[in-house]
Amino acid sequence: MADRSLRGIRLGAQSLQSEEGVVFMERQQSTYTCDTCGHVTTLMFAADAEAPTTWECRGCGAEARLQVDGKSVEIEANGDKTARTHWDMLLERRTRAELEELLEERLAFIRARRGAGEDPTRERIGA
Repeated sequence: MADRSLRGIRLGAQSLQSEEGVVFMERQQSTYTCDTCGHVTTLMFAADAEAPTTWECRGCGAEARLQVDGKSVEIEANGDKTARTHWDMLLERRTRAELEELLEERLAFIRARRGAGEDPTRERIGA
């Protein structure tokens, strides 16, 4: 029975592939320093890849800046636009007067469908 049993290895124990004939890509070492906690992170990138100017600090989660020749790289303010909300995009397509007119039409349609007619609380709210 022992000759017919399956043999195996533990998961993640070691690779069954060898590194024979494998040519590694040239690499560059990039160092990032966190301004908040002072933690230093060293990462390896491909030599032809551009290292990002910031990296998330493994210690505190803040942004760590790339170090070049012992000095922090200045982060450019690229003037990214703030995220537009649905309301902003709606106001790009319609004026406020058009939106109020559409609202009144829709409310009239809903009230007619319900059969309620005019809303009695409308005068108290001031709408």
